[in-house]
Formats: sequence, structure tokens, C-alpha cells
Amino acid sequence: MAKKENLVVKTEDQLATQLAELKREQFNLRFQAATNQLEKPSRVREVRRTIARIKTLQSDRARAAAKA
Repeated sequence: MAKKENLVVKTEDQLATQLAELKREQFNLRFQAATNQLEKPSRVREVRRTIARIKTLQSDRARAAAKA
């Protein structure tokens, strides 16, 4: 699981790349869950929350840039 401290130091490009990778993983996890092949169900929750952290960080940065 990616902690907020690890995400804050990343650039926008790195965050966008990681977000794309996590969305791809989330799709694969959903597909595995639908076919009852999911090995680690807790990973679904971790990925979903990491995606939310990245999106929150991106929106905070965009809001701060708009103010400046």
C-alpha cells in the first residue's frame, strides 16, 4: 500500500503513471474476482484506496496551482 508520504514526493507524471498502472491492476482484480480466481481479496481494497489517495493529491495540487 502506498503511503501518503511516498506519494507526496512524486511528480505529476509519476502519479499519472502510477494511477494508470493501478487502474489496470484494479480491472484485472475485478476480472479475477468475477471468475473466482482472486488469490488475495484484500488487494482490491488496497488498490482502490491508493487510487483515491492519488486522485486526492492530484486535485489538491491542481487547486493549489489555481490559487497561485
